[in-house]
Amino acid sequence: MTRAERVRKVINRQEVDYLPSQITFADRTRDREIHEGLGLAPEKTIDEYLENHIAFALTKADFPLFFRNDTKLMRELEKEGYCRVDEERGVVYDSWGMGIKVGSDGFCAVFNPLAEKRKKDFVKKYMPPRIHDACLADTLEERIRLWTPPDPNQKGNYDWMVRDFKAYSGSYYVIPSGYFGLYERAYGIVGIPDMLEGMAGFPDAIEELLDKITEYRIEVARNIVKLGLFDLGHMGDDLGQQHMPFFSLTMFDRFFMPRYRELWRVFKDAGMKIAMHSCGNITMFLPKLIEIGLDVLEPVQPCMDIHYLKKEFGNHLVFWGGIDTQELLPFGTPEEIRAHVVETIRTLGRGGAHIIGPSQEVMKDVPLGNIIVLLKTIIEERVNVLNL
Repeated sequence: MTRAERVRKVINRQEVDYLPSQITFADRTRDREIHEGLGLAPEKTIDEYLENHIAFALTKADFPLFFRNDTKLMRELEKEGYCRVDEERGVVYDSWGMGIKVGSDGFCAVFNPLAEKRKKDFVKKYMPPRIHDACLADTLEERIRLWTPPDPNQKGNYDWMVRDFKAYSGSYYVIPSGYFGLYERAYGIVGIPDMLEGMAGFPDAIEELLDKITEYRIEVARNIVKLGLFDLGHMGDDLGQQHMPFFSLTMFDRFFMPRYRELWRVFKDAGMKIAMHSCGNITMFLPKLIEIGLDVLEPVQPCMDIHYLKKEFGNHLVFWGGIDTQELLPFGTPEEIRAHVVETIRTLGRGGAHIIGPSQEVMKDVPLGNIIVLLKTIIEERVNVLNL
């Protein structure tokens, strides 16, 4: 069974030989010490030991989100109109006008083009020409009205997605990335304060912004379907804090539910499953998301009750993740970590329908000994859990 087949079978609730797993390290400079700590033979890589099962393929418009630290690549994309590079400030401005910090471990949006009226010289130098008037307008409502998203059909936008599918599909289950979906992209454009205040104080303008973003995402989804390469649609929006969502169920119903439904219908009508990334505790929203077609929740974070999730939603959702990267991995003892990993896998993975992994990237503050325990326990339990 290949890794792609294993993930596909888990998503379709079919029998597998062991559960797939996915672990991402934020700091790959530690590979050598992890390799030595695992006692691997020189010819065996960490990735071969881990057997990561999943790879993402991106449109060119999305590459600055994840590869902003690769200056050479960003300069190449800049020539094609997908970004602008400001090496002096250490910022890459993507084709939406949003600025992403270079050199950060995780994603960090440091510039929101519509958060305030911008200076003409700056706009001319770094912003896409189509949004110049929007960036120079006096009020937020006017800036939103004048702003337009990138062209989803820009020449070459899907070339690297196809390239990466062909490169990875022999070894991995490849997913077309939908990270930074509707909510995240909207606050990336206007800033988090104006986004949340606007949902309460000037909702029509926020809905106009969301409609423009949704139209872009729908066209991207249509193009992904036309490629005929993928069997899973994907979208990412971090909707939750540690204890609850950022906004009420009433606001979710108004601003996001109908737009998610419209976007996901493109994939569903093509017979594809749907995976959604959302950090935080979004338990409140899960019944609504299941109603409109959610199949895979990515990632499960331990700020949600994993026992409740499995009991209430285990017949509807495949759970991806669940292992605590915020408190336990950096600060726990190896014994505590082993117990937590075993409990997580045996809770979410009992009966299948689980892609094992941490609740986020494993950051560089995690001690080496804790990483070794994490990896070894996952390798053991991904088989054991199917025999319970």
